[in-house]
Amino acid sequence: MKTTKPYLIRAIHEWCADQGFTPYLTVSVDPTTRVPHEFVKDGEIVLNVGLDATHQLLIGNEEITFQARFGGRAFPVVVPIERVAAIYARENGEGMAFEVTARSVDAAADNRAEKEEPRKEKAGDTPAPKKPDRPLLTRVK
Repeated sequence: MKTTKPYLIRAIHEWCADQGFTPYLTVSVDPTTRVPHEFVKDGEIVLNVGLDATHQLLIGNEEITFQARFGGRAFPVVVPIERVAAIYARENGEGMAFEVTARSVDAAADNRAEKEEPRKEKAGDTPAPKKPDRPLLTRVK
């Protein structure tokens, strides 16, 4: 079952645009996140994802991609959805915070490879862990 996180991020982004607010993303940076590292503070970066501040913004189910200017230079940004800690309106702080899940660089590479070609089982591979029988509910404040 797919996570609701990208759908909620898109909804808050659209709400901000409708209200004339500036949507900001707080992102927990790791090796799978492509952002200008000179602007990262304490492992996090806050990004203006308003339509005026981004070029080719795409909020997909797996990642958020766009181009933005940092210090006057264009930079392509790639943020995996699981690294988004919050989306909110700059003007009033209304928005939503999320649990940030860790994913290794190897898992991210495997995910991209599976999109291209399904993984073949090898002798000696350990089976994937079973998902819980019941869905997990995370309280978002």
